[in-house]
Amino acid sequence: MAAITQRLEFPGHSGAKLAARLDLPNGPLRAYALFAHCFTCSKDVLAARRIAASLAREGIAVLRFDFTGLGSSEGEFASTNFSTNCGDLLSAVDYLRQNYEAPAVLIGHSLGGAAVLAVAKDVPEAKAVVTIGAPADAGHVLKNLGASLDTIREEGEAEVDLAGRKFLIQKQFVEDVETQKIRDAVAAMRKPLMILHSPLDQTVGIDNASEIFLAAKHPKSFVSLDKADHLLTDPDDAAFAAQTIAGWLSRYVASDTPQGEEAIEHVRVMETAEGKFQNAVQAGRHRMFADEPESFGGLDTGPSPYDFLSVALGACTSMTLRMYADHKKLDLGRVSVDVSHAKIHARDCDECTEEERAGSGRIDRFERVISVEGEVSEEVRDKLLEIADKCPVHRTLEAGAKVKSVLR
Repeated sequence: MAAITQRLEFPGHSGAKLAARLDLPNGPLRAYALFAHCFTCSKDVLAARRIAASLAREGIAVLRFDFTGLGSSEGEFASTNFSTNCGDLLSAVDYLRQNYEAPAVLIGHSLGGAAVLAVAKDVPEAKAVVTIGAPADAGHVLKNLGASLDTIREEGEAEVDLAGRKFLIQKQFVEDVETQKIRDAVAAMRKPLMILHSPLDQTVGIDNASEIFLAAKHPKSFVSLDKADHLLTDPDDAAFAAQTIAGWLSRYVASDTPQGEEAIEHVRVMETAEGKFQNAVQAGRHRMFADEPESFGGLDTGPSPYDFLSVALGACTSMTLRMYADHKKLDLGRVSVDVSHAKIHARDCDECTEEERAGSGRIDRFERVISVEGEVSEEVRDKLLEIADKCPVHRTLEAGAKVKSVLR
């Protein structure tokens, strides 16, 4: 199921407009989720984008937004703190509640994870909470301030370098995070909780996951993001996190039924906005991806267009042979068909007519290798090859087809 991303904005806790993106499924919608990004990050950080897109493909719409003063949102970052972030989260909840549907899932990354733990009890519609690399204590973020922390305490503010960017941090921020009691909030929220954390996380140690887990009531789950870094910069780590979250959520949100709803009479192919070539394909009730290999600039998430042509030829061949065997009551073993495609010079085509070989340029050539389990006589072998050539897709490819296009 593909994702459709909408640009949105809504007022935050202070009235400043917050920039947001809503990743919607291109198909049945199971639930809405709210995603809170990491400290000084944005809604477009790699982990947020990939997790939101992956969940949307699983039928879960995800709203991700920039906290006040970050990314494309209005407001002054220096005037914000952990409490105002929680206020922004609740503003996002209200926006979804009034315009779409209240979030059934709260997801937070790093300090955003601590924030969703803090507000979960105030979102009665939330059925599940997920944290990724979250600290057990909001004050943990102060470790990122290094020697500047003393300056902030003494002078009231200081400019701090965080991940190569300069941020003005004020004393009120420090005092606010030091008053937060995340463990108490975890114990009080009484919602299913999934904790994802890397044992190699150098920013927020794995011991934080243990503290959150011990504070939480059942049901609770822990998943180790083996070998991942704090920001999930490896796409495979972000994809694993998204798939794990989607699987776990199946116990708490409506089931995904992509094979049983919204059947269409034709084939629909639509760009997903993921990667350069990825397209979502819907044929009847069935969904899949079309893509190109990574060597061609794609994500390799599905067959290429010519792979689909090869699939059509192979499947049609196998089905045609089975129909023939059943009609003739042949005891034919299991059939498999290997198909490869290449563009070759017309003069090198052994199967082509003299007229075709005389043409200039390259032609498409499909090579089909048919295998049958068990022994078959020479007579049956020749007949099977003859029948294979009568497969409708084979005939279409050889005869050519007319394509009518309409731009809507």
